[in-house]
Amino acid sequence: MRAIWSGSIGFGLVNIPVKLFSASQSSRLDLDMLDRRDHSRIKYQRINENTGKVVDWDDIVKGYELDDEYIILEEDDFEEASPEKTRLINIQDFVKESEIDSMYFEAPYYVEPDKGGQKPYSLLLKALEKSGKAGIATFVMRSSESLAVLRPKGNVLVLNKLRFEEELRSSEDLNVPEKIKIGKEEMEMAMELIDRYTAKFDIRKFKDEYSHDLMKIIKAKAKGKRPTVRKLKVPKTKSDDLLKQLKASLKSNKKAS
Repeated sequence: MRAIWSGSIGFGLVNIPVKLFSASQSSRLDLDMLDRRDHSRIKYQRINENTGKVVDWDDIVKGYELDDEYIILEEDDFEEASPEKTRLINIQDFVKESEIDSMYFEAPYYVEPDKGGQKPYSLLLKALEKSGKAGIATFVMRSSESLAVLRPKGNVLVLNKLRFEEELRSSEDLNVPEKIKIGKEEMEMAMELIDRYTAKFDIRKFKDEYSHDLMKIIKAKAKGKRPTVRKLKVPKTKSDDLLKQLKASLKSNKKAS
């Protein structure tokens, strides 16, 4: 794995030199975009809108439009804006991880101690384990500030980027039911159905089956076979049908078990 960020974790006055590595990878199939007529690959190009010519990466800079004029930002400007945050994951609070709403979670990263950071790294990891807490921190990566949670996972510290509160949209505009009367029998059956399907969470049970099935279609087409096109029409549950479908669900679960 290649480190995508290097700096330090600020733990009080203790600085722990670390590197970040992406902890996730895509399971999606890498599909190319092609011209339907001759199957040539479609290329994306960086075009200068005035000259119509392709621009090399080395000639591209970032700019912010202010009063109809672009202010160009160089790499040094991003670091100068907050030098401590570009090189420091500053732990500001310790909280119970269960208090963090899952809607705030973004990408996970593995944290590896850099040279000279092994002992303070181990201390922080074991202290978080013993306290049952996670560290809330801020830092800058790829020219934008990130909020993050640091937590132990086995013998590794994991950093999860978090969304800021202003990045979540309000649900106020959604048309969701408010005063719907639920019958006692309906609720009892719904609770029984939940109990029947309750199990200990095991991520290994879940696979990206869609990509697997899509690959079977790709291989069949490569052999000149035309795969059967399956259509699925999902029936809507009517309110007067609800009790009947709950009963049927419980019966079906009994047969499966």
